[in-house]
Amino acid sequence: MPDQRGSRQNTVFPSGGREAHGYLARPPQGLGPGLVLVQEWWGLTPYLAGVADRFAAEGFTVLAPDLFGGDTTHDRAEAARLERELPVEQAVQDLRGAVGHLLGLEGVVGDAVGVVGFCMGGGFALLLAAAEGDRVAAAVPFYGLPPDREFEYRGLTAHVLGHFAEHDRSVPMKAVDEAAIRIGEATDVRPEIHFYPAGHAFMNEEDLLGTYDPLQARTAWLRTVSFLWGHLG
Repeated sequence: MPDQRGSRQNTVFPSGGREAHGYLARPPQGLGPGLVLVQEWWGLTPYLAGVADRFAAEGFTVLAPDLFGGDTTHDRAEAARLERELPVEQAVQDLRGAVGHLLGLEGVVGDAVGVVGFCMGGGFALLLAAAEGDRVAAAVPFYGLPPDREFEYRGLTAHVLGHFAEHDRSVPMKAVDEAAIRIGEATDVRPEIHFYPAGHAFMNEEDLLGTYDPLQARTAWLRTVSFLWGHLG
């Protein structure tokens, strides 16, 4: 069963006429660009809240929506069920609500935000960028693509930095290359894609899949922070 006690919620924001929940982390200086952080299939775990805190320490105001409504898990089968049962339209609506909420917060600078997502969240990062157009200036998917591999990406104007693993059965390199081509065909965006000699979820320090790679994680982190500041700063 999902562990509802594990979800890290500390804020509420409007989403399509209802309330959505999430985790908000602010930078030490109080001012910074907005960043939407999209969870893995494990849910809005303490680990993901820690990632939000890391981005906040780098100077971003971070909002991680709780797409599973409080459920978290460390069980792969349960995580797969939670992801499978998540309505895509509802998730995108909550993510769009997060963009609007961030842009309205005191201390958030600029008229566009960035989005970073991991695994399931990587696909949603691209869906959000396509849905929000100019309100998302930078999108960074980690080893994740939209559930519909034929997604057209129309509306996406954000700069895209993709981090993917060479040894990833769930997101093979061919699928990544095809997605980059589709983005280029549908938009004026030319994604910057990096492949790492690692497995899926190589960034996740909890190492639930046994694929965490600290060296590749560090490289991807530095690239991501530099990229976000380059397009949001």
